[in-house]
Amino acid sequence: MAEIFSRLGYYFQFPFVRYALIVGVLISLCSALIGVPLVLKRFSYIGDGMSHVAFGALAIATVLKFSNNLPFILVVTTIISILLLKSGQKKKIGNDASIALISVGSLAVGYLLINLFSDKANVSGDVCSTLFGATSMLTLNSTDVYISLILSAVVIVVFILMYNRIFSVTFDENYSTATGLKTGIYNLVIAVITSVIIVLAMNLVGSLMISALVIIPALSAMRIFRSFKSVTICSVIVSVVCAVLGILVSILASTPVGSTIVAANLICYIIFFIVGKIKK
Repeated sequence: MAEIFSRLGYYFQFPFVRYALIVGVLISLCSALIGVPLVLKRFSYIGDGMSHVAFGALAIATVLKFSNNLPFILVVTTIISILLLKSGQKKKIGNDASIALISVGSLAVGYLLINLFSDKANVSGDVCSTLFGATSMLTLNSTDVYISLILSAVVIVVFILMYNRIFSVTFDENYSTATGLKTGIYNLVIAVITSVIIVLAMNLVGSLMISALVIIPALSAMRIFRSFKSVTICSVIVSVVCAVLGILVSILASTPVGSTIVAANLICYIIFFIVGKIKK
């Protein structure tokens, strides 16, 4: 045990390790907050769809050689999430079908663009790193931390200020509309927050694993708790703890950060599932 703490103390001397821990905690916290409304509204698949859109936007930004591609990816992902919301309300194409169409299309076009226009030799390695998360934490820098701090603070403040309205829209959207609540605006807020979280999480866990951070903590909390507030608080705690454990294990075992964090969440879900069965 002493050797483990000694190794951790050595690694935490490096800034990029501290950056990864800070960003990981912020992303996991925000993902858990928005994950509960998405799961309860049966709209959790938007996370998976938007993560593929973000990959496509990243491919376009790479082809255009943007020096800072984060604003471009954030704008594109947010616009697509808003369009999906509008198309789902018109009922011409269901939300699930729209997301499936855009998700697969973005993933395919993104991979095609990177292969056609990339000037790097290891294209497959770059794509794998983007999809499944960086194999090391060297990709994070102080700029990533500051951006994550600002955007995470905005997400947390918005969620707290609109907590009651998000609660109402989540459980009974028709009744909320009948009482005069502008549900479209709050659905839009949820979509935009989801886009922000997905773009932030790309460097840490990769495009294909972002939805796990949104869905699994909420599902774990729902195995034991029933109230919206309890599920939200438990989901946040589970998500943050799993993120910290995943990062620490990845440091000690030299495993990919994103995969290790998702694996920690899966183990936690199994534990909560068993506890929930015993409790019943």
